[in-house]
Amino acid sequence: MKSQFLAALALVGSAAAALAQPAQHALPARAHDPDDIAVAVANRSEPVLCAEKDNIQIDFASPAVKSFRVQAAHPAYIGAINVDRYLPDFTACDMSGDPAVATSTKKTIRRTIFETPELQLVAWTYPTFWRAAKTPVRIVDSETKTDRAFNEIHLLQVWTAHRERAEEVLVVYPPDGYWRARPLPFGDMRWTAYGSSFLIGPVETQERPIVDIKEIVFDAQAKSFRLVFARGGSANLKIGALDSEHLALDVTFDGALPTDLPFASLRSMYITEANNDAARIAWKPKGEKRWGEASIMDFKSAEATEIWAGRASLSRHNTSAPDMIFGAFKAQARK
Repeated sequence: MKSQFLAALALVGSAAAALAQPAQHALPARAHDPDDIAVAVANRSEPVLCAEKDNIQIDFASPAVKSFRVQAAHPAYIGAINVDRYLPDFTACDMSGDPAVATSTKKTIRRTIFETPELQLVAWTYPTFWRAAKTPVRIVDSETKTDRAFNEIHLLQVWTAHRERAEEVLVVYPPDGYWRARPLPFGDMRWTAYGSSFLIGPVETQERPIVDIKEIVFDAQAKSFRLVFARGGSANLKIGALDSEHLALDVTFDGALPTDLPFASLRSMYITEANNDAARIAWKPKGEKRWGEASIMDFKSAEATEIWAGRASLSRHNTSAPDMIFGAFKAQARK
């Protein structure tokens, strides 16, 4: 028997496709908002030769930020891709020293933990992972008055109905707090790659940059995630927009987050201009009439109201992966 989610794809696919027709122009710049505040943006990136190591780290810090928006947008060249390269490249990589924490299973387990005709959450548990999977994931449904908890989850996927099939648009790794996002496929493309990752919450280093999440709660009615942080405070993350141009995530902080740690970070990889997930960065200083631009490895720091990180030319690594945009930083919570 087909699941409720898959059975409904044929019914909602045509409507989803109509809502997700590709725009005829690039993603427009946001209009000036006097309520936007500038945050400190610092580059902690280091050179590497391995294309499967995240050597790019762009940190965002401000004790005043209460809300902001993260966007994954198709690159400017998306319509020019003839061959989409997405396979991993382990050239010059030595992963032998990476930690491997054993779990309670000897085989990979896939579970659907929530589904409706439009949305599906899929949880994965692996035999090993680099950190222990101690973060519980709860599904709270006020309509059915249920509150279910799931443990030992390494990867949580968000799938949505699109073009009479399921499309994965967002993932999070609960053990280390890494997120990845991508828009719906562009034009006639059937699929696009993930690329850069991002962290939301107090960013600290435990062997590598992480966000220590105490609990993840999915609100079934609001279709949003609540992240409770081990270092204090929480965040609400909700998909604000999703189409074949971009995916936008609205983030609102609550409680006392640490003021001495970044509140978000971009993680990516760069080897050369032809082998990267992000090669360029642009930033908009508050009150200025132009953006600053630089190679992502040459960028040092800035005070900015918006940051774009992506590519202007085709890469051999995750060619169709989206650009990432951080902005709409506000000193008040998003309503």
